[in-house]
Amino acid sequence: MSEAFDTLPLGRRPEGRTLITASWVVGHKDGSHRLLRNGEVVFENGEILFVGHRFSGEVARRIDFGNAVISPGLIDLDALSDLDTTILGIDNHPGWAKGRVWPRSYVEAGPYEMYTQEELAFQKRFAFGQLLLNGITTAAPIASLFYREWGETVAEFDAAAQAAGELGLRVYLSPAYRSGGMVLEAPGKMVPVFDEERGFQGLNDAIAYIERQNGSHGDLVRGMLAPDRVETSTIRLLQRTDAAARDLGCKFRLHMAQGAMEVDTVRMLHGSTAPVWLAKHGLLSDRLIAPHATNATEEDLGLYAANGVSIVHCPLVSGRGGSILNSFSACIRRGINIAMGTDTTPADMLMNLLAGLITGRIADGAPDRLRSADLFDAATTGGAKALGRSDLGHLSPGTRADIAVFRLDDRVMAPSIDPITTIVTGGSGKITHAVFVDGRVSMLDRRLAGFDMQEARIRAQAQYDGLIAKYPERSWNNPPVAAIFPPSYPIEGDANG
Repeated sequence: MSEAFDTLPLGRRPEGRTLITASWVVGHKDGSHRLLRNGEVVFENGEILFVGHRFSGEVARRIDFGNAVISPGLIDLDALSDLDTTILGIDNHPGWAKGRVWPRSYVEAGPYEMYTQEELAFQKRFAFGQLLLNGITTAAPIASLFYREWGETVAEFDAAAQAAGELGLRVYLSPAYRSGGMVLEAPGKMVPVFDEERGFQGLNDAIAYIERQNGSHGDLVRGMLAPDRVETSTIRLLQRTDAAARDLGCKFRLHMAQGAMEVDTVRMLHGSTAPVWLAKHGLLSDRLIAPHATNATEEDLGLYAANGVSIVHCPLVSGRGGSILNSFSACIRRGINIAMGTDTTPADMLMNLLAGLITGRIADGAPDRLRSADLFDAATTGGAKALGRSDLGHLSPGTRADIAVFRLDDRVMAPSIDPITTIVTGGSGKITHAVFVDGRVSMLDRRLAGFDMQEARIRAQAQYDGLIAKYPERSWNNPPVAAIFPPSYPIEGDANG
């Protein structure tokens, strides 16, 4: 006899062995996922004990999720952890005129933190809650430094670790740092300005943070070094980062090959593309995780493949900006490991898988080189491989009990015969029914433990409004907000009505 799913203890691990079942289970065999019709998963103390049919051992409870898919938890290696401002650039161009790059006048006035430490801490918790609601169990957070005095702070990442531990999210953390930034000298003219010592201090802070926090909150928190972007990093900063990652036994993430501004700036500074530049200095290895590769050349991709670099593919935010990975299937054929990221609002990995399928097939010019399962692999086993975690990304005895349950009977879902194709092509994060992280019930029936997302959404909007009000001082010639972000259509009526 099965118990009702709402008997699961939200925010805690169930005591004793728990057996969950559904119409489909994504199991694992011989190195790849397998579909089990009416399968069972048994876990205890954060570890999966059994995946299959007709478990014969004793269990403390049996939970039947019905017409659903029990899946490995999704892995997001470029997970938004602040309030998303990339959406402000969807219809507002050019970017240099819309507050996305510091104008010289703002730099001379003295850049400052546009959020308080309390607001930054709240934003991490709010973002982590959104990830869990979308079936994401492991995340490497990303935030913009455009709105910071310089880099991220240890204090906000101590708060991030605390939020992850309390909400029950597996995270790879440390404060982002940089040795430079882009400055707008004239309309359309952006130049890099460097302060290398400040970058070294940021790296030292990140190293100390990882040494102190790695393995905390029951090993939900681990370290990852996060230099901001390749065009804002000097070679000495990246060399020290790579050495520190090797010594700490962690990965480092570096955004590169992702846009025309970066490509042009790196070529001006170093005479080549960023991957070629790093390869000349021996900095490409399997320690490196590299979003987004949408501007990678054939030579760049060849270097990624030869050196074991993992790409983080964020097709929704890239496609929204007019760029695509060229191509997903070609990278796989080269032997490049691809992980997935969301990098924007909504933090909807299933939506990103569909965007990746569509843009990948457009890039290929054919539908037969890329399947839904390829994208699903990237969001599970691809992310685990990038992190060097054989115990994540798949449901097998001995792995961590990181599990997402997606409903197939949601009113928005169409009938189907294959659950993976169904959730990739017709699903969204809103069909996520339950999330277990290390065996803990982190999300159940759209609820989180000790955190009201509806109330938090109101608070987030107030913070966002406060940020928008500051845009004139950080935009060229200080235009009013209405000129920076004009509405899609004329607005009529009383704002207070």
